[in-house]
Amino acid sequence: MSWKKIRKSKLKNRKKMRIKRFISVIYLILLATMIGCSVKKYIPEDEFLYTGADLNLQTEVEDIKGLEDVEEELNELLRPEPNSKFLGMYIGLWAHYKGTQEKPGFINRFLNKKIGEKPVYFSQVTPSRTEELIINRLENRGFFYSTTNSEVIRKDKFAKVDYTATISEPYKLTEVVVERDSLELEKVIIELMKETTLDSGSRFDLQTLTAERNRIDLALKDRGYYNFNSDYLIFEADTNISDSARLFKLYLRLKNNVPSNGIIPYMVDTINVFPNYSIDENSVKSDTVTLAGKNFIQDKKVFKPKLLNDYILIQKNERYNPTLSRLSSNRLSSIGNYKFVNLRYKELATSDSLGHLTANFYLSPMTKRSLRAELLAVSKSNNFAGPALNLVYRNRNLFKGGETLNLTGKVGYEFQIAGGEGRKGLQSLELGLGADLIFPRVIFFVPITEKFSYSVPKTKMGLSAEYLSRGGLYRLNSISAKYGYFWNANQFAYHEINPISVSVVNLSKTSPEFEQILDDNPFLRRSFEQNFIAGINYTFNYNKLNDRFRTHGYFFGLGLDFAGNTINLLNKISGKDDGKFLGLEYAQYGKIDFDLRYHLNIDKKQTIATRLFAGFGLPFGNSQSLPYIKQYFSGGPNSVRAFRIRSIGPGTYRPEDFSLNSFFDQSGDVRIEGNIEYRFPIVSLLKGALFMDAGNIWLMNENEALPGGKFTSNWWNQLAVGTGFGLRVDIEFFVIRFDLATPLRIPYLEEGERWGNSFDVGSKTWRKQNLIFNFAIGYPF
Repeated sequence: MSWKKIRKSKLKNRKKMRIKRFISVIYLILLATMIGCSVKKYIPEDEFLYTGADLNLQTEVEDIKGLEDVEEELNELLRPEPNSKFLGMYIGLWAHYKGTQEKPGFINRFLNKKIGEKPVYFSQVTPSRTEELIINRLENRGFFYSTTNSEVIRKDKFAKVDYTATISEPYKLTEVVVERDSLELEKVIIELMKETTLDSGSRFDLQTLTAERNRIDLALKDRGYYNFNSDYLIFEADTNISDSARLFKLYLRLKNNVPSNGIIPYMVDTINVFPNYSIDENSVKSDTVTLAGKNFIQDKKVFKPKLLNDYILIQKNERYNPTLSRLSSNRLSSIGNYKFVNLRYKELATSDSLGHLTANFYLSPMTKRSLRAELLAVSKSNNFAGPALNLVYRNRNLFKGGETLNLTGKVGYEFQIAGGEGRKGLQSLELGLGADLIFPRVIFFVPITEKFSYSVPKTKMGLSAEYLSRGGLYRLNSISAKYGYFWNANQFAYHEINPISVSVVNLSKTSPEFEQILDDNPFLRRSFEQNFIAGINYTFNYNKLNDRFRTHGYFFGLGLDFAGNTINLLNKISGKDDGKFLGLEYAQYGKIDFDLRYHLNIDKKQTIATRLFAGFGLPFGNSQSLPYIKQYFSGGPNSVRAFRIRSIGPGTYRPEDFSLNSFFDQSGDVRIEGNIEYRFPIVSLLKGALFMDAGNIWLMNENEALPGGKFTSNWWNQLAVGTGFGLRVDIEFFVIRFDLATPLRIPYLEEGERWGNSFDVGSKTWRKQNLIFNFAIGYPF
C-alpha cells in the first residue's frame, strides 16, 4: 500500500475528487432515468405501475400511549407491496420485462430467473378494502368510531395511494372482575389475576386481552390442567359506565358448557421410556427395567437406564406440568444421540376431581457411526489461497451413556497468489489430528448432581496435534489437551469452562532468514520460546441477535484466559524458580476479551449492525509478551476489511519494507476494534451492505524492534479506519460474502497525514494498493 508523505498539490487533488464525485452522481441519475424509462415503456396502456402507499394519522387527542406501535401495524396493512427499487431503479422489474419479451436471449432469461420481479399494477390494489382493514385494526386497539379515506395519485404510468386515518379517543379500563369462585379452577384464576397486565387506565386492546388469556392458560397447565384451553375463557366489556368519558369495565368468566375434563387437574400415573424406538418395535418382546418410577423398555440395553433417568424431570404421581415436559424433551435432545424425541401423553380414566395420564417417551437414535469429508477451497485477504481437506469420524453412544467420540483430521496447503514486493513465494502446509470425547453429564472426581433444568452440562476431553510448515522459514509443532465443561443456561446464554488447558509448542527447523527475524525482534523470539502453556479459560456468550422480529438485537461475549500461575506457585513452593516446567519454558499471562454487538432491525429486511471488540492480554512474571499463538492480529474479512490480514499495527509501527518481517511481526497483546454496517436488500437472495471499520493492535511492553507499538493513552489516535461496500448471497442457512474496501485512515503515517485517500480510481496502481477484496462465508458479526 503506497502513500505519499509529501503532497505537492492537495488543492488539486481535492478538485479532482469533487469532479469525479459530481460525474458519479450524474452517471447514477442518468442510469436511474434510463432504467426508469425502459420500465415505463413496458407498462400496458390500460395499467398503472403501483409505487406504494403512504399513511397519514390524525388524532383527536394528544399523548396517546403506544401510538407508534399502532402506526407500524397499520402500515403493514398497506398491501400489496410495490416492486422493489435500488437507488431509485426497478432492477428486478426491468429484468422481468426484458426476460419475458419475444426472443429475450440467454442473458435476459438468466437475469429474469435470478432477480426478476413480476409487476405490481394498480389494478391489483383495492383502497376500500384497505380502509376496512385499517378501521378494523383501530377498533381492535380501542379506537372506536375512527374514520379513514384515501386518495389515488396518478402520474404518467405510475400510481400511488395516500390514506388518511382520523383516530378517536381510546376507551380506558377501570377494573377487571372475575365472575364466580365456586370451582377450584376459578379460585386459581382469581389468584393468577393478581399478576395481570390489565392495569387500571390501560387502553382497550384486543391483542392484550388475547395475550392475557394465553398467560392464564399456560399458568393453569403448569398447575396440572391438561385439557384446559384459552378458548374456555371470555372477556366481556361494559362501556355503559360513564356518560362523560370513554371508560369500560372488564369481566372475566368461563364460557358455558366447558367440558368437564377441561376444568380438572391431571396426575401422571405411569412413565414409559423407549430408548431405542422404531415404528416396528415390538414392546412385548422388549425387556422392562423400572427405576425411580419410570419404565425403561428396550429389546437390548442400548442406553443405561440409570443415566437416562437423570435427563427426565417429570415424576410419577405428580401433576402434569408442560414446562417440565418440554424441558425433559430438550434435555434428552441435547444428549446428541437422538434424531427424534417425542413425548406423548395418553389419558386414562378420570374422576370428578382428578384426571390420570400415562407419559410415553419415544426416543429414535441417530446413526451410531458417521464419516464426513469436506473439500475446501480457501481464499484469504492476505493473498493466500489453496485447497484443504477435513475428515470427521463420529461414534455416538460409545459407552451406552450418550457419549460421543469425534476424530478429526485436516490437511491444508496455502500458497501466495499475488504477493507484494518482497513477499513472493510464501507457502504453508498444515496438518492436524484431534480427538474429542464428550460426556452428556458432569464428570468430576467427586459426584456432582447437576441442577440445570434447561439443558445438561457436558464434559469434554480433547487431545490434538498440529504441524505447520511455513514455506521453508520454520516448522511449528503443537500438542494441546483440554478438560472442561460447556452448557446452555437458557436459549440465550452459553457457558464453557476449561479448568485444564495445556499446550506444548515447539518451533523447529528455522531458516537463516527466519532466525534473522527473531534476532531483530527478541520479543518475537520469546513468544516462540515459551512453548509450555498451562492454565484455565472461560467463555460466556449471551446472544439475542437471531430473532429478526426483534427490533433491538444484542450479543455479549466474555472470554477469560489465565496461564502459568499454578505452575509458578508450585515452583516457588518447591524452591525452584527458573521459569521452566518439565524442562520447558512456560508462559505467564492473563487475557480478557469483550465482544459487544448491537443490531437495529429497521424492518425485516434492513439492519444496522454494530460491534465493539476489546481484548487485553497482560504478560507478567516469566513473560514479556503473549505466546505467539495467543496474540491478537487485525485486518481481514472479519476485522478491519480495508487492510489485509496481519497488516495493521502494532500501534503506529510499520516495517521499512513490506517484506517477510511484516508477515510475522504484526501481532500484539491488545486489540480494539469497532464496526458499523448497514445491510439492505437488493433483489431476491442478493443483499448489499455499506460498512465502516476501525481498529488496531498494541503491545503491553515496549519493544525496540517495533517502535510505536506500545499501548498508551493516545491509542485512539492510532486507529486504522476503512470503509467499503459488500454483496451477500443470503440463502438462509448460509451466506456467501464479498466485500470491497478501501482505507480512510492509515495509522503508520505521520500525524496530520493519516486521514485521507486520493481515491484515484482511474489509476491501476491505486486500485491495486487501495482496493482490498474480501471473500468469506457468513456475516462478519
